[in-house]
Amino acid sequence: MFQSLVTRFKGLVGLFWREVAKFGVVGGVAFVIDSGIFIWLLNGPMGAHPTRAKIIAAAVATVFSWLANRYWTFRNRRQANMLREVTMFIIMNAIGLGIAAACVYISHWVLGFESATADFVAGSVVGLVLGTIFRFFAYRFWVFTDELDTDPAFAGDRALIEPEAPPARH
Repeated sequence: MFQSLVTRFKGLVGLFWREVAKFGVVGGVAFVIDSGIFIWLLNGPMGAHPTRAKIIAAAVATVFSWLANRYWTFRNRRQANMLREVTMFIIMNAIGLGIAAACVYISHWVLGFESATADFVAGSVVGLVLGTIFRFFAYRFWVFTDELDTDPAFAGDRALIEPEAPPARH
C-alpha cells in the first residue's frame, strides 16, 4: 500500500515537472513585461495616472501569459472551445488577484502591518506565491483541460499516476 502511494506520488511529480518549469518561465516573463510596461508608462505618457498604467501593464502581461500558457506550457491540453478557455483563464486570474489583495487586506487591516514594505511583502511576495500556486492548478485542471493522452509525446503520462492494477487472482 505505502509503496503504491510512493510510486503514484513520484509519477505525479514527474508528470508536473515539465509544466511547472514552463509555467514558471511564463510567469517570470509576464512579471517582467508587467513591471517593465508599468515603469515605462509611469516615467512617460502616464506619469500622472498610475492606476491606469498598472491596468494597461497587467492587461498586456495577462494576454502574453494566456498565449504562452496556451501554446507552450499547456499546449497538449488546450481546449477546442477558445472562448470558454479564455473566459476561464480570466476568471482564474481574477481569483489569483483576489488572493493577493486578501493578503494585503489581512496584513494591513487585520494584523496591523501598515508600512509600504509590509504591504509590498503581503501582496507581491506572499500574495504572489499563493496566487501563483492557485493559478497553476487552476490552469492545469480547469482552464487547459484536454486529456493527457491526446499528444503522443505525453502518451505514457497517465500510467505514471494511474498504474495498472495487478491481475485478479482466481
